[in-house]
Amino acid sequence: MRVERGDAVGLTRELVRIDSRNPSLVANGPGEAHVARALADVLSAWGFRVEVADAAPGRPNVIARIGNPGSRALMFNGHLDVVGVDGMTHDPWAPVVSGQVDRIYGRGSSDMKAGVAAMCAAAARAESMHGEVIIAAVADEEYESIGTRSLIESGVRADAAIVTEPTRLSIMPAHLGFVWLEVITHGRAAHGSRWDLGVDAIRHAGLLLAELDRVDEEELPKRMHPLLGRPSVHASLIDGGTGMSTYPDRCSVRIERRTIPGETEESVQRELEAACSRVRSRQPKFRADVSVTFGQLPSDVSVDAPIVTALRSAIEKSGEDVRVEGMTAWTDAALLNAAGIPAICFGPGDITLAHAAEEWVSISEIERATGVLARLATGWFAPNAG
Repeated sequence: MRVERGDAVGLTRELVRIDSRNPSLVANGPGEAHVARALADVLSAWGFRVEVADAAPGRPNVIARIGNPGSRALMFNGHLDVVGVDGMTHDPWAPVVSGQVDRIYGRGSSDMKAGVAAMCAAAARAESMHGEVIIAAVADEEYESIGTRSLIESGVRADAAIVTEPTRLSIMPAHLGFVWLEVITHGRAAHGSRWDLGVDAIRHAGLLLAELDRVDEEELPKRMHPLLGRPSVHASLIDGGTGMSTYPDRCSVRIERRTIPGETEESVQRELEAACSRVRSRQPKFRADVSVTFGQLPSDVSVDAPIVTALRSAIEKSGEDVRVEGMTAWTDAALLNAAGIPAICFGPGDITLAHAAEEWVSISEIERATGVLARLATGWFAPNAG
């Protein structure tokens, strides 16, 4: 595809045209290979030094560099994969202006191909860089983030990073994490008439859910983060029983616990095990096993950190209002922070439109984001910056 150098809107349209549904989420999803090759070609034509490296077979990252290597580095990070398109109310791969003239519609337009386009165009537009901008357009953020994990494992590092997720041009230095857990409650199978023998695993799961309801209403609101607010817990899936006239001997409840900075998989598992202990103190026949199935850390960068201060300055100098907020959704910023790269979120688009039946991004917001990021990249490498 051909896109004029530094044209963020044109690049957004071209990226949205390419189906890059994550195959770990969508049966027969094509993945990122096609869109990665197309972006690599554009960035090569724009004068970037480009590498395409598989994070997993057929799941490539695009790593592109511009500026002077060997000195300070600023990373722009964004993901190329998108979620499914079932139920969408418009063509997911036709990024035409529709309805209102300031909008581009399509799957991934807001989450987050506009952000990827803005960061690439900004790096191309940046002036007098006495350092290097690293573009990391990665695979698989929507599932297990194998792209950014591979990027970190390969040794790519920077002094700071902007993850261009859709923030409506707000600075978002922190976001929630999550832990997925499974609780198996154990009962005793018996004929439905034999109340004296049967132990109902599903009803016992209900006792635990009632206890978690109390935790969510009474305990979790006492833990607060200045940008993110409180953590939360909800039951996502439940399965158990074999027949109407049989006491169920097993019930599986899968739970998601959204975490704030300072909470870990281990602390969340202990919290759930303590809830089980309280249920057992009231119902001695209650038995349950708790296990963590997956988790992602929250992310937290100080509002006074150099990258936040530099971005704030770039926003002000661009004539934009400065807003500092917390992001509820999880992003790859957490992985970068854990690797020692201070990473915050800033980009065009609205996270409430991510994964939605109608997804669009404002054209003017793409341009405004690109201008801010170009100013940031220029200023980041100035003497005494950061």
